[in-house]
Amino acid sequence: MTTMRFLPVNLNAVLVELEDLPQTLALLASLRAEPIAGIEELVPAARTLLITFRPAAIAADELARQVGARSLDASEARSERRIEIPVRYDGEDLAEVAGLLGITPDEVVRRHTGSDYTVAFTGFAPGFAYLSGGDSSLNVPRRKVPRTRIPAGAVGLAGSFSGVYPQASPGGWQILGITDAPMWDLSRETPALLQPGDAVRFVDVTGQPRTEVEAAAAPAQPAVSKSGCAFEIRAAGLQALLQDGGRHGQAKQGVSASGAMDRRSLQAANRLVGNASDTACIEVAYGGFQLACRGDAVVAVTGAEGPVTLTRADGAQWPLPRYQPVALAEGDVLALGEPTAGIRSYIAVRGGFDIAPVLGSLSSDTLARVGPAAIAVGDVLPVRAVSAGALVGEPEAPPTDLPTVRGEVVLDIVLGPRTDWFTPDAVELLCGQAWTVTPQSNRVGIRLAGEEALARANHAELPSEGTARGSIQVPASGQPVLFLADHPLTGGYPVIASVATHHLDRAGQIPVNARVRFRPMAQ
Repeated sequence: MTTMRFLPVNLNAVLVELEDLPQTLALLASLRAEPIAGIEELVPAARTLLITFRPAAIAADELARQVGARSLDASEARSERRIEIPVRYDGEDLAEVAGLLGITPDEVVRRHTGSDYTVAFTGFAPGFAYLSGGDSSLNVPRRKVPRTRIPAGAVGLAGSFSGVYPQASPGGWQILGITDAPMWDLSRETPALLQPGDAVRFVDVTGQPRTEVEAAAAPAQPAVSKSGCAFEIRAAGLQALLQDGGRHGQAKQGVSASGAMDRRSLQAANRLVGNASDTACIEVAYGGFQLACRGDAVVAVTGAEGPVTLTRADGAQWPLPRYQPVALAEGDVLALGEPTAGIRSYIAVRGGFDIAPVLGSLSSDTLARVGPAAIAVGDVLPVRAVSAGALVGEPEAPPTDLPTVRGEVVLDIVLGPRTDWFTPDAVELLCGQAWTVTPQSNRVGIRLAGEEALARANHAELPSEGTARGSIQVPASGQPVLFLADHPLTGGYPVIASVATHHLDRAGQIPVNARVRFRPMAQ
């Protein structure tokens, strides 16, 4: 009988721990073939399955009951697809891997191409697949010092897994060679070449000419709108991005949801201008942003607290309130100053932006590099036409408890799934001391620094497993990282707790140098 452990992750997520990878893939196949109502996303890993669900549709205990009742057959996880990947085996680490294994480089190649692999799970980057199987002797550690840049198409080993880098990025895998086969191509109906369960075979084509592999570019944005209205960007500030409700349902391709850091503010902005709640807005971090209106538009600014000014074409200038719809005319310039509370503002325009989505979303994922590029000075963002009679919303009261550097920010947390990997003192310390937000924080996550580090009780290497938005991961330094909207789908460090779902928007507004204190919820 299959043994499953259900470990808490958050109020809307649970981690199912199984005995091995075949059982994990079998459970994944079962849940995809016969879905359970209320499940939103499945992220498989080495021996776990992260399940995100809607608590309003199914309770956690009922979810566990239904998942636990599944009969798992490893044969159901097999895909009918078999993909061959041509490889030139001239990688930088081929000789070193041969030395580690006590064999010749030619024998490494023979073993690497001698049998099929299975796509176990995806993560790290869009299109990056962890391939299990192959020759059992090909088990080597990651490089002690990761490279700052590994080229797209690099084929590598890490532990017992093989993988192919879909785009140029830093990495610590041992590189055996390179392939020209694009792992990630947005021009394909399914951009990721490899999907969980696929069979993969590497083919030696050493000696053939090399061509550089580059990640596919996002679809071009239209320069003009049918509505005749557009925003010309005069100043972009520290970071300005298009963000909407997120890119959901793409985990099997290694793509996380991303989306607005403060979803309530995004929804409020859209409500005020009469849009659907998850329509894309401009997300502005720390102010310093200006746009000029070309045509007539209705906008609203929500999120952080701070000055908003309107300058008319004749030079007249006055402050604008947040959280209410405002009409802009030709030549009007809207400017956002430095926030006094919170850090992210949202600018919605009635109709939304007339820009092609990427995988169904306009969100810019800064880690995965999926979606429209960051907004820059000189960009022109076209606005969609609005049907006659569309309504705008009533002014709303802005939030009164936005995070600042002047006081501690309290966040509720759910302990788990790997709390038992830490000493009792570390668990007590997590909530007993205040943590400072460091300047290395961004949309991927908030890096925290405390006077005392969190000590682990279990020093084993944790097999990669799914991570959720809000996860508090603890690397070897003992200084935690709070994952936010652009977090990686999988991670190899234990997660001690997660920020509760009702405080995720609050976490997205915390400024650098603020002090954070965690408050555990009763379980």
